[in-house]
Amino acid sequence: MSLYSQRGVSAQKEEVHAATKNLDKGLFEKAFCKIYPDILVGDADWVNVMHADGAGTKSILAYLYWKETGDASVWRGIAQDTIVMNLDDLLCVGIDDQLIFSSTIDRNKTLIPAEVLSEIINGSQEFFDLMKTHNVNIAYMGGETADVGDVVRTIAVNGMMTARWPKNRLITNENISPGNVIVGLSSFGKANYEEDYNSGIASNGLTSARHDVLAKKYAEEYPETYEPSLSDEVVYIGRYRMTDEIEAGGYKTNIGKLILSPTRTFAPVMKALFQEHFDAIDGLIHCSGGGQTKCLKYVPENVKIIKDNLFAPPVIFDIIQKASRADEREMYQVFNMGTRMEIYTNEKEVDSIIKISKSFGVDAQVIGRVEAAENKSLSICTANGVVEY
Repeated sequence: MSLYSQRGVSAQKEEVHAATKNLDKGLFEKAFCKIYPDILVGDADWVNVMHADGAGTKSILAYLYWKETGDASVWRGIAQDTIVMNLDDLLCVGIDDQLIFSSTIDRNKTLIPAEVLSEIINGSQEFFDLMKTHNVNIAYMGGETADVGDVVRTIAVNGMMTARWPKNRLITNENISPGNVIVGLSSFGKANYEEDYNSGIASNGLTSARHDVLAKKYAEEYPETYEPSLSDEVVYIGRYRMTDEIEAGGYKTNIGKLILSPTRTFAPVMKALFQEHFDAIDGLIHCSGGGQTKCLKYVPENVKIIKDNLFAPPVIFDIIQKASRADEREMYQVFNMGTRMEIYTNEKEVDSIIKISKSFGVDAQVIGRVEAAENKSLSICTANGVVEY
């Protein structure tokens, strides 16, 4: 059993999928988000889409960094994580504007003061203001903030995003087919609209990153940050402190900031791509939960996905892999490994798509292709060989 599983986490969410298997799949079964007919107005040419997600256990890392350094601004990154995990999923069905967001913050008031709430709420508005400068308009409708210390040990930050959207401007992944090439957008580096170097870790796999990388002292000093029934052998088994300095991508930073890099949004890039190349985009996959295997849930049944030119994983994933001793199969199932958005398109459009992405400071390259197959499968070429799923 993997360390990830021993900590009570499932990268593939098998039990969740089993529980929801009988639910209505919406209008387009392979679409990245569930798409419903327009029940708000009743217009057959429009649809309603709603999505819910959050920062997950990354909030615990923010808690540790804040307690150790006193830097409350780290919570603004958690606000961004929560928003982007919703926004970038909606981008994958073609929605890039006129969005509505509502947040849910559950806290243990004895540990999380008003200062933290203020940073999260104001950080959310700060992110929306930034997106508006890129013509991505998101209305912040407030939300629920609850003091539930009997439910959460520290804090849980989640949100919901919704939109009403024209049916003829959707990307549903139904057009993914043999012959497609896959352009990948990098999750790491420093985009033009980012203030600091981004490690690329986003908001998935943070349970593994936290326990495998950070030292046992965090279990001793902050027992509120982990499930007490877990074996001591899987709790904070690394060697790093949050403030340990490290160099990444040519930037000097520390381990805490590296793991807490706010999830990069691709909204400015995708807005430009939708304006110029909408008809050439056959599918979009956000490599979030499930990492590089996420595509298997959303591509058609009769294809093989071959990823033979992914970005070389940035330093954060090397640190995690060495600390956890996870094999490549598990790493690529849990983490995005540096490539977080996949664009399925044709060869003719590739150069222009890459050029547009790079104009925003987001690296892009052809990472693979789609081939015909009797049964759906995925092949990933890594530095140590090929992994099949």
